[in-house]
Amino acid sequence: MRQRDLIPFFAMAFLIAWGILGLYIFASETMVRLFGNLTGEHPLFYLAVYAPAIAALVLVLYRHGFDGMRRFLSRLLLWRTSIYWYVMLILVVPLVFYISALFKEGAYETLFPFASVTSYLLALLLMAIMGPVEEVGWRGLALPLLQRRMAPIWAALVLGVIWAFWHLPAFMLGGTPQSAWSLTPFFVGTVALSVIVTPLFNNSRGSILLPAFFHLQVINPLWPDAQPYDTWLFVVVAALVVWFNRKAMFTREGAVTWVIPLAEDNSD
Repeated sequence: MRQRDLIPFFAMAFLIAWGILGLYIFASETMVRLFGNLTGEHPLFYLAVYAPAIAALVLVLYRHGFDGMRRFLSRLLLWRTSIYWYVMLILVVPLVFYISALFKEGAYETLFPFASVTSYLLALLLMAIMGPVEEVGWRGLALPLLQRRMAPIWAALVLGVIWAFWHLPAFMLGGTPQSAWSLTPFFVGTVALSVIVTPLFNNSRGSILLPAFFHLQVINPLWPDAQPYDTWLFVVVAALVVWFNRKAMFTREGAVTWVIPLAEDNSD
């Protein structure tokens, strides 16, 4: 893959997502008549969410064929990383929500907001096949290509801004999950999450699986609704992550820059 592949990647990711949501914004009557109301469970909403993954897979297939696609997707099997990152994924992320909920009135009224364990698992499954799929594009392709020219901290900030901006049309439509959220905390929080996940990505040698799991943990429907306090606590966590990983974040040494792993040296 070449760094200039970022241009068609971002173009496709925005064109698919913004195209679908834009049609519902500017031609709503026609779209509703043809396809029904757009909700978080609508197939077209899933297609919009999958846009970064679709863009990445199209480019990988075009550049490297089916063998390249197989090797690219093999990064979904990379799970080895420092034990400290598993502590972050399993303990710290939930703690952010539970601590933040202390500052939001009513956040603890229902600690288990589901009728049964089965209903929770179903909700978790729906989340798992939605947001985390984005990571095939954002961390699978965009981050390593950005790190070819930038230190990880700058790549994380640039990608975080783009990632947040990509969600913008969803805030303009009723029926989408984002329509009930505040834009500014979401934007700031998304950039903070991009900063947190970048050293995890590099420490795991380019895993797509672990950033996807991090994404799922952040949107896990079990955690209490602590907006916007969770955003500000994630900013604090991001600052701590940068501090404890400052050598790795401010130099390109150890940054993953390959997209298609090879059998011997994991470069492309």
